[in-house]
Amino acid sequence: MSATELSESVRDEAVGTPPRLSGPEDADRVGKLHRAVHLLLPAVIYLGIQQFAVLVLSWLAGNKGVELRDALKSWDGWWFLAIADGGYGGVPTMMVDSFGHRDETTPLAFFPGYPKLVGLVSSIGVDTLTAGLVVSAASGVACAYALARMGELVRGGSRRVGLVLVALFAGSPMAISLSMVYSEALFCAFAAWALVFTLQRQWIHAGVLCACAGLVRTTGAALVAGIGLAVLVAVVARKDSWRPWLGGLIAPLGLFGYLGYVAVRTGELNGWFALQERGWDSGFDWGVATANWVVDRLSDGRSILDFVELLVLAASLVLAAVAFRRRLELPLVVYGVLVLIMTFGSNGTMASKIRLMVPAFTLLIPVAIGLAKRRTSTVLLTLTGFALVGSWFGAYALTLWGYAI
Repeated sequence: MSATELSESVRDEAVGTPPRLSGPEDADRVGKLHRAVHLLLPAVIYLGIQQFAVLVLSWLAGNKGVELRDALKSWDGWWFLAIADGGYGGVPTMMVDSFGHRDETTPLAFFPGYPKLVGLVSSIGVDTLTAGLVVSAASGVACAYALARMGELVRGGSRRVGLVLVALFAGSPMAISLSMVYSEALFCAFAAWALVFTLQRQWIHAGVLCACAGLVRTTGAALVAGIGLAVLVAVVARKDSWRPWLGGLIAPLGLFGYLGYVAVRTGELNGWFALQERGWDSGFDWGVATANWVVDRLSDGRSILDFVELLVLAASLVLAAVAFRRRLELPLVVYGVLVLIMTFGSNGTMASKIRLMVPAFTLLIPVAIGLAKRRTSTVLLTLTGFALVGSWFGAYALTLWGYAI
């Protein structure tokens, strides 16, 4: 060994420098580790933030004497589990709408996609609640991978943007609903992947997933509009042959199919909307109820929940404006803005509007792009603070406020 090599060896040992790669086997091992980390990172980020939110919920629920399992299936969760157990005809008669009313059509207010999938999973031998939580968790992870890819595809995007977007989505206010026995996670997974396929001009894939999303929530109408616009542009430009036509025809089948089914069952053309109006006092009033609520709370605030909801409503409008200004891809803007319009335009329970805005994840993309340009330490501190506040608020809303979900 030469004097120079000896000197370098002593120096490396003194400062703790890791040994140099000795050959192609070590390089291959490092390459595999890098690929594994790259593959797992969206899931790790999403599940890490969501599990922290569940821990905070467990803590606050315990202080109120509420079991975590009960908190995770509260309100609509009971309906989803009952439908998963026995179908629409097997929902216990003790379960009634907000006005104490119940007939054979009442359960039809809940779209079938999520409870049917939960019932399918429970058929392998697990209880329905566990099946519901598994479906929500798996759907959330699937959505995380779609968001990571979306962050790469958008104008000005990158892998870093996608990962920041995953963290913002998982830590947003009332994102705890993604880990509950609710349909948010499943819908967001279908919607996010449908939009990814739209950006990639894989029209048939986009249409099929849009149809699936339409079987989960009425918010599928926003997705149909966003994808429909992209299809129209492709057709006018004569791109991709017959594929946009077929994708566009498939996209609305799930939503319109279920609304048609409910219309036949109820004997009313607007059957599903009538069920919502009669049973849960929820209908589209062009935002009148929301505007009245905002004016009332600005003049007479009553709780932290009201204050945060006002902030979220205002922030969502700002995000929509920024998305337009930053020239975010039009299908993504149309989808996100229509989710907000459907949320603000409804006269349903005001406290649930933050949860209903969770699927408007595309409006977080400009924030992710801007944040991803900062130093890593700034990104980590910002996302950590955001997740802490979002997790606490979700737990607070579920345990200390009775109607926030």
